[in-house]
Amino acid sequence: KDYYGAIADYTKAIELDPSYDKAYLNRGASKSELKDYYGAIADFNKAIELDPSYDKAYLNRGFSKSELKDYYGAIEDFNKAIELNSNYTKAYYNRGISKYYLNDFNGAIEDHDKAIELDPNFALSYKNRATSKFMLKDYYGAIADFTKAIELDPNNADVYYDRGISKSRLRDYSGTCQDARKAQSLGYDASKLIKLVCN
Repeated sequence: KDYYGAIADYTKAIELDPSYDKAYLNRGASKSELKDYYGAIADFNKAIELDPSYDKAYLNRGFSKSELKDYYGAIEDFNKAIELNSNYTKAYYNRGISKYYLNDFNGAIEDHDKAIELDPNFALSYKNRATSKFMLKDYYGAIADFTKAIELDPNNADVYYDRGISKSRLRDYSGTCQDARKAQSLGYDASKLIKLVCN
């Protein structure tokens, strides 16, 4: 995680070969890790200029745009990444997240459906599909997806919490309490929910 050191090396690589598209991609990814999203986008732009079919550059630029809350711009880039690689799981996943933030919950579910079809063990897609189902008041569907996410990643505290909230919507307060206590034991502050439902 020495991103500053990485950036220095990628910069040197670019000095030696200004057409080295992967160096721009990786320097941009390092800038993204440092939350320099504008700097990252500039590097992804250059990588795309050098190779307009570089699907990873569109994916990464889309991610940086989404971090800047430019969800429409992000979706355009994820669309392009998918156009170039129809089996690009991460592009469907990230497009689904951008759609969620635009309140397109059905569109988000469709993208997570595709990501899960491509990778049935993608825990984060189950989690994010569940949150969209929750927003559509499909609490049973949300619980099923949160449960699958937990099966794949049993130490993700906030998934237990979110499943507990979904159970509370169905008045399963015993189940809510159990999930809230589990989330708390894994480091998530579920104290308010525990106080509310566990007595």
